[in-house]
Amino acid sequence: MNQVVFPQTQGRTPGQRFAFLVFLLAIGAGVVYCILHLFEDLSPVRESSAFPYILLGIALVIALGFEFVNGFHDTANAVATVIYTHSLAPNLAVVWSGTWNFIGVLISSGAVAFGILQLLPVELIIGVGSSQGFAMVFALLIAAIIWNLGTWALGLPSSSSHTLIGSVIGVGLMNQMLHGSNGTSGVDWSQAVSVGKSLLFSPIVGFVLAGFLLYVLKLVVRVPALYQEPKKNTPPPFWIRCLLILTCTGVSFAHGSNDGQKGMGLIMLILIGTVPTAYALNKAVTPAETQTFLAVSHSATETLQRYSGGASPAPDARAQVERYVQTKTLAPDTIASLKALIGSIESQIRPSETIASVPQGNVRNVRNEMYIASEALRVMEKQKSPAFASADAAVLDNYKHQLDHATKFIPTWVKVAVAVALGLGTMVGWKRIVVTVGERIGKTHLTYGQGASAELVAMLTIGAADVYGLPVSTTHVLSSGVAGTMAANGSGLQWRTVRSLALAWLLTLPVSIALSGVLFWAFRGLF
Repeated sequence: MNQVVFPQTQGRTPGQRFAFLVFLLAIGAGVVYCILHLFEDLSPVRESSAFPYILLGIALVIALGFEFVNGFHDTANAVATVIYTHSLAPNLAVVWSGTWNFIGVLISSGAVAFGILQLLPVELIIGVGSSQGFAMVFALLIAAIIWNLGTWALGLPSSSSHTLIGSVIGVGLMNQMLHGSNGTSGVDWSQAVSVGKSLLFSPIVGFVLAGFLLYVLKLVVRVPALYQEPKKNTPPPFWIRCLLILTCTGVSFAHGSNDGQKGMGLIMLILIGTVPTAYALNKAVTPAETQTFLAVSHSATETLQRYSGGASPAPDARAQVERYVQTKTLAPDTIASLKALIGSIESQIRPSETIASVPQGNVRNVRNEMYIASEALRVMEKQKSPAFASADAAVLDNYKHQLDHATKFIPTWVKVAVAVALGLGTMVGWKRIVVTVGERIGKTHLTYGQGASAELVAMLTIGAADVYGLPVSTTHVLSSGVAGTMAANGSGLQWRTVRSLALAWLLTLPVSIALSGVLFWAFRGLF
């Protein structure tokens, strides 16, 4: 089996060099766009010292560093087959993949981002601007970067999603250990199980479906060239080349719409924690939408009144609702307290023309009360308690959507920043992952048909997960898909690589949990 030689990344033709230059110009334009919009958002903010801005800058650099490292792993998988099969030159492949990643990031809903953040204890989310909140963000990011860099150095396609979720759980567990059973919600294990299932089953789906697809492909498309390994520095036939570019496009787009969201959620936590007056509430909410919010809020309080059983709200209604979110235990005055909390939100917003024009001194409080109310409604819906009538459930669900629209948003410049970081990471770190995917999973080199089958299944799996707001690992899905095609082809697997991949998969959670937990403990003292 002949080792495939990759062309130099500087480009071998004027066209490749031109594409690379365009890519760099696009990256530069993206950076300028992000900086200008960040300064525009911060211009109305008045801080008494420069410290919040310094902290913001450091945190943003680290968060984008996480996405840069994510580009080493996950986006590199998207370009692995087109580079390995010489369907596209590395420079052009990175530009092409980066473009579709960017498009995927831009149209993403944010559901995956906020789904992961729901794993965190509610008191850390609403206290993100406190010392504990900053300790949480830095611990999450640094733990994920350390593990991703370590596995990348070994050429292992480790999962950035897996790593980040482990880091989130580690922070939640350490927070619970430090506070005991009282005063903290710890990890939301029901949400963790939901996320864990998607991470567990997606590689199995990738293995089985990619193997089955290759088997069907061999039965239907009897073209020997499709099932040959790449020749040295020779592109495949035109139609095969188009097929592989198409699947690369799909995986890149799906990766941007799913994986790109994870960094967005963390960046929003950073922005809310450091400059809440600029980012705690969605400034894109229009006056008409604000009036709709107030009307729906009034309907929600009337609905809850019918289920309060005549109970009076607790003296501290917000604390009672927060306690319910932490314990998932419905007290006699929980519904009445939630009704009072919604009334408090409404009374603070009604004097303003829009949600965005709430006085700066009230912004953080309004945002936190909205978040707690939304989480309480989410828990009630999941537990089916109390048993709301279908019409009443629809009213409360509509109100929750209104709350989330005001608090769970991602500015366009944040999406652009994440896309830029992913593109740069892919450009720097693609080769190690490409070699592993192409040569070290099976006993034979990856063929054109195997690459297309694995990438098509990865594209569909990630896209389906994105629709349901579930995080999946591009790395795990694609690597398992390649392994499935090797098994279906009878090529056999290199068990040394498979064992290394499985070991990285098994170790990612415990190592990232332990690392982020220790860092959270250390950073609490630092901040």
